[in-house]
Amino acid sequence: MELPPRPTLFDFHGVPMIEIFTANWDSIQNFKARPDDILIATYPKAGTTWVSYILDLLYFGQTCPDRHMSIPIHERVPFLEISIPSQPSGKDLADHLPTAPRLIKTHLPVQFVPKSFWEQNCRIVYVGRNAKDNTVSFFHFARMSNFQPEPGDWSTFLQRFMEGNSERNKLIQNSTTCSTEDLIEDFGREFNSLCFFLGLSPSAEEKERVATGVMFDNMKQNKMTNYSTVKTMNQDVSPFMRKDPLNFT
Repeated sequence: MELPPRPTLFDFHGVPMIEIFTANWDSIQNFKARPDDILIATYPKAGTTWVSYILDLLYFGQTCPDRHMSIPIHERVPFLEISIPSQPSGKDLADHLPTAPRLIKTHLPVQFVPKSFWEQNCRIVYVGRNAKDNTVSFFHFARMSNFQPEPGDWSTFLQRFMEGNSERNKLIQNSTTCSTEDLIEDFGREFNSLCFFLGLSPSAEEKERVATGVMFDNMKQNKMTNYSTVKTMNQDVSPFMRKDPLNFT
């Protein structure tokens, strides 16, 4: 498979972006959110996949158990703004999700989130991460993902990261906030907090099922969560899921 050249960052209304996030811009901005949609808003590599899988198992682990071993996580929880040639756009995947609620993820900064999410008063789960771990994870992801700008060496990437010359996100209203560090420190406490925000009361058995399913080693071995089905990611360069020391993606 011949891969396209790496993209370059450019200024988009004051925010560094790449073309796969802006090519479908008008369509993204006109996205029709529903009142029960849940938006997972994160900085890239801040714990997006982990929290996406937690919520996916929480909502659909019992009613649709086969989907977790047959449908990739990026189809179950579409990446709203992504638009890659010859592949379904994130918006199209979100539009056609058969589940209720729809779980949708985004790395857009608050000013770019489609207005329908505010109009429909959708719930938003914002995921943060220690900046040091986030930077390391993002660097290795940029090394292995052909749809990321060339990262250069570590010192160059780190300087660019500290200057803010990468995709950005901000805390947004009507949301709950969690962090990968807090989830690792006390998963039960943070899981209960998420459930409270979402208005859910899972049984002890359901909590255990989710906690087991989202363990790092289980997710790393699951082809539906480790992104090994995505051919534009060269996991020989660096695995999508790394653990060094706090490195859920």
